Amino acid sequence: MAFKILVVDDEPDVELLIKQKFRRKIRDGEFEFEFARNGEEALEKMNSDHAIDIVMSDINMPVMDGLTLLTRISSLDRIVRTVIVSAYGDMQNIRIAMNRGAYDFLTKPIDFEDFETTVQKTIQEIKGIREGHQVRLKLTALESELDVASQIQQSMLPRTFPPFPDRTEFDIYAQMTAARSVGGDFYDFFMIDSSRLGIVIGDVSGKGVPASIFMAVTRTLLRATAMQGTSAAECVEYVNRILFRQTDSPMFVTIFYAILDASTGEVDYCNAGHHQPWVFSPTGDIRKGDEGVNLFAGMFEGIRYTGSKLQLAPGEGLFLYTDGVTEAFDKDGEMFESDRLAEAIQARRDAPAYEIVNHVLRQVKQFSGTAPQSDDVTAMAIRYLGSTD
Repeated sequence: MAFKILVVDDEPDVELLIKQKFRRKIRDGEFEFEFARNGEEALEKMNSDHAIDIVMSDINMPVMDGLTLLTRISSLDRIVRTVIVSAYGDMQNIRIAMNRGAYDFLTKPIDFEDFETTVQKTIQEIKGIREGHQVRLKLTALESELDVASQIQQSMLPRTFPPFPDRTEFDIYAQMTAARSVGGDFYDFFMIDSSRLGIVIGDVSGKGVPASIFMAVTRTLLRATAMQGTSAAECVEYVNRILFRQTDSPMFVTIFYAILDASTGEVDYCNAGHHQPWVFSPTGDIRKGDEGVNLFAGMFEGIRYTGSKLQLAPGEGLFLYTDGVTEAFDKDGEMFESDRLAEAIQARRDAPAYEIVNHVLRQVKQFSGTAPQSDDVTAMAIRYLGSTD
């Protein structure tokens, strides 16, 4: 497509000279010239033809001079570059023109080799601006899509607390903050039947959109499988098998899935490569589970997953978390690590679940300070309050 150049000059010979000097480029469709005798006529042409890319204007003209034209062009909402043409000795006006936004200048008498070089340079400038504008438009569209994706992802996670207002046997709260617009961490909880509560937290390898898609698939698959009432180990084993068969991605996911029997406090759980939970009590020290860690899910077929059990006394609970908590960095590159997490949980071990989670996340944020969040941060606390039967 030809670049359209508007030449503004009151000398009648200019049009003839330009058409003669650039006849081949005009014929080949590289350049297209329009001509105006003064600034007012030039503005009329620009208002009627938005395809004009470059304006090459003399300074001294009747009706409207080049400096006034330049000011008017600068107020237009469009991509156009202006090159001022004036006598070599008129440097004061040339300087004024450059201060008013002229892209470049030429001196009279016009050297047409310099003229063409200036035009080519201006064309490259315009191309760069247009490419940058397109990139910005694409980024804006992508940001909008990511905002929608983030809203969808957040809507998949339980966000209403307390989630089961009529249940007095347990207290549960969770929160996830993605490192990017969308992330690979997830949590979920759901009643399997009248007495059993399913609890899950997971962390997909990687970040961003691919991880968020894998996360959505895993979360949906696990919940659907869990609702069939299988044991924790059987559920995770089935999820691993389907993930491996249905995805070609090299991604994997760590999962901690537990089933709390609200009538007894017994917890049946299966850990697929995830952090073991902290067990906390309102009166004693917290302790960390150290049994039954299996391989992460989604990478290998045929893995047999084993389950474990633990018993919660009334008042005791579990704190579940992802790497983003213990591997949060401060500005010096130091990690939050497990000891700080244990201290934070211990400090609120007798508080409601939401206060435990929020206190831990505040401690992580305070520790990180101005350092950017490097990973998704997810935490969940559940306290067994005892059966009402």
